[in-house]
This record gives sequence, C-alpha cells and structure tokens, in this order.
Amino acid sequence: MNANASALLDASAAPPLVNASRFRAAHAGDWERLDEILTRIEKGSLGRLSDDDILALPGLYRTTLSSLSVARDTSLDRALVAYLEQLSTRAYFQIYGVRTSAWRQLGRFFARDWAIAVQGLWKETLVALLLTLASGAVAWLLIAKDPSWFYGIIPQQLANGRDPTASVEALRGTLYERHQDLLGTFATFLFTHNSQIAIFAFALGFAFAVPTVLLVIYNGLTVGAFLEVFAAKGLGWNALGWLFIHGTTEIFAICISAAAGMRIGLAIAFPGRESRTDAAVRAGRSAALAMAGTVVMLAVAGLLEGVGRQTIVDDNARYAIGGAMLLGWCLFFYLPRGRSA
Repeated sequence: MNANASALLDASAAPPLVNASRFRAAHAGDWERLDEILTRIEKGSLGRLSDDDILALPGLYRTTLSSLSVARDTSLDRALVAYLEQLSTRAYFQIYGVRTSAWRQLGRFFARDWAIAVQGLWKETLVALLLTLASGAVAWLLIAKDPSWFYGIIPQQLANGRDPTASVEALRGTLYERHQDLLGTFATFLFTHNSQIAIFAFALGFAFAVPTVLLVIYNGLTVGAFLEVFAAKGLGWNALGWLFIHGTTEIFAICISAAAGMRIGLAIAFPGRESRTDAAVRAGRSAALAMAGTVVMLAVAGLLEGVGRQTIVDDNARYAIGGAMLLGWCLFFYLPRGRSA
C-alpha cells in the first residue's frame, strides 16, 4: 500500500472533526435548562416545576446523553466531557433513581405541600368566606323581618325543633345538653355530612364553578338562619359559641374545598391560550392537593362537634378552643414556606 492510500484510509477512519465553540453554542441552552430543572428538584422544589419542565426532562436527558457521546467520540476538552457526565448522572438519578418513601412523601405533604397549595388558593378561599358571611347576613335579615323565611331555607328534619316557634328553654337545652353515650356515633355522622359538603363543593367546580358557589351560599344561609333563631330569643352569644368551637375548622375546610372547585371551574371557563382540558388539568393538580388535606380538617371538626361541643358547655371555653383552632390553621397555612433543602 502506498503512502497516499494509507493517508486516505487513516483519514476515513478518524472521527469527524467538531468545532468545540459551535458545539457548545448549539447545545448549551439545553444543558443549562436541564441543570436548572435538576437543581430545583434536588432542592425539593418539584411541586413548583411547570408542566413544560416536567415534560421536557426526559428529552433534555436524551439530548445530553447524545452530546456526551459526541464529546467523547470527537475528543473534545475533558472539562466539557466531565460536566456532561455529571449532568447525565444527576438526570439519570432523578428520572430512574429510587423514589422517596411513602412516609417521607406524607411528611412532606403535611410539612410543606398542602400549605403551599392552600396559599395558592387564597383569593378563591377569601371569596368563599365572603360568600358565606354575606349569605349568612342575608338569611339573618330575612328571618328577622319575616320568620317564615326560615322554613324556606332549613328543611324540617334538619331544624329538629330549632325553629322560630321553639321556646327559649328548648333552644337553650340544645346548646348545653350532654349525650355522651351517642358522642361517637354523632361525631361519625357529622364527619360524613361535612365531608360530603366539601367533596361536592370541590367536585362540582367543573361546571364553571356555578354549583360550588351556590353550595357555599346555601351553607351560609343555613348558618345565618340558625343563628338568627337563637339570637331572637336572646341566645345569640351562646349559639355562636356553640358553633364556634367546631365551626372555625369546619367552615375553613369547606371554604378551601370550594376554593379548589372554583379554581378548576374558572380554568375551564377561562382557559386562555390553553385548551380547556389542559387548563383544567393544570389547575386540578394544585386544587386536588389542597382538597386532599381538608379531610383531616373535617375529621378534627367532627371530633370537636361531636365530642368537644357536648362535653364542654362553658361558652368562654368554646370560644377559646374555636379561636385557638382558627389561629392554628391560619399560622399553619399562611406562614411563608422557604425552599426546602
């Protein structure tokens, strides 16, 4: 074989030359985005990743592997090869690595994720609370002017004798009677009833949030109607304490559930540039996270209503417990959460 043929053979066997500067310029954007996403995941901020980032992660990983292969084959500088190897390893661990245990995920949910989801719904939660207060005031004024309005708001079986015709003694008895043998059953019933209200407020949000708003208004009308009946007999302060011990937790939970339903309904009604399905899915992630935790709140409310309210008959104690619960929930949900390490 002559020298010219040997040179041609060596040239054909050599790897193609790649300009390092152009190679970096063409792919640096993908590497930097992958690095940023991985850094956020490693710092515990997975819940704050956008849908686009989550969907792009596998593609960016494959692109980085391809870049690493080219860098190795074309003998680019060792620093670049080392960087791409490290980046690929980090991405592999996050995509295919061992997942967090169920207990750790549960701890993260209560320590951080639930509160952040509720914080994100603060506007809708405020709207639900204002609707509850406004509808309660409307019911109060209507019944104060014409007691017959009570029967149009409260079904007879729900009133259970607590209506405008009841005597002061009968109404007072409903506030302070003890039925400890029925406390467990009563607490279970109330938990189930309140959970149904919260679930319906959330689930019906898909219908442009209209049923959710109507359910919140009706709940407020019910509260206002009952309070007016007791207030008309001089038992307003007592009835409010009777409600306060569990109502601060229960109404807060229902408002959060309604807020989650509103978020989904508004996303469907006003999807912006997204399709309605995509908008609903995006809104539903954080809304469902907030809704999931309200089961705990409703369980606490059921215990306070079924047990605490019947064993604690001192008005001041009822107000103190209800106020402490409200303060505790507000601190839990709305204290700032920094980035977790």
